[in-house]
Amino acid sequence: MMRVGLLGCGNIGHLIAAHAEGFVIAALYDQMPERARELAERSEGTAYDSFEAFAAADVDLVVEAASVGAVRTHGEAVLRAGKDFVVMSVGALADPAFLARLREAAIASGRRVYIPSGAVMGLDNLKIGRIGGIDRLMLRTTKSPASLRLELTERTLVFRGRADECVQAFPKNTNVSAAIALAAGREVEVELWADPAVDRNIHEIFAEGPFGDAYLRIRNVPSPDNPATSYLAALSILVLLRDLGEPIVVGT
Repeated sequence: MMRVGLLGCGNIGHLIAAHAEGFVIAALYDQMPERARELAERSEGTAYDSFEAFAAADVDLVVEAASVGAVRTHGEAVLRAGKDFVVMSVGALADPAFLARLREAAIASGRRVYIPSGAVMGLDNLKIGRIGGIDRLMLRTTKSPASLRLELTERTLVFRGRADECVQAFPKNTNVSAAIALAAGREVEVELWADPAVDRNIHEIFAEGPFGDAYLRIRNVPSPDNPATSYLAALSILVLLRDLGEPIVVGT
């Protein structure tokens, strides 16, 4: 059975542990050691107080469920330790220089970096569309002001620009834009709206190219204990882990 190391033991980590099927969580690490120890008791894994000991643990791959900062700090080290790496905080890869270093580390170590679909659908179609070219690509995201740590009484445009700029301004809330940019292989025009009337995270994707045009709207239910993260994002990691062991995989 596949052995997984969990980097980050917060809300997403708990959801992964609660639905572990076809794999075991064998190693856990968190910046707050008590969180790793608490989740280790539930998952029957081993909690580590140092990242170095965690990286050396007997696991097949490491799932990051922490933050953009954790990916940038530990990503290359995970690969050099001989583990595949599943990246949840895709916003870290919006930095071209870091993305290049992570790719070089994966090649040098013979390992792979996996990026789940996260909080959106349609990434397969964007990967296909990039072959013929995508002429226009836009993401409009709407979230509650609370999830963006803002206090607003009416719908407000809080950001418009490129995906990498949006990640810098809102690193905990804009992994979707980075995932879309990676799938499409081009820059994404991003609008981020805060709306006190919404109770779900809404992502609208607009794409045009030689393939035709597409519009996709996703209304995500927030994770139970963290309104900034969608429940769908956590489930996408579980599907990715399940498919790694499947002989037949659906999707591009």
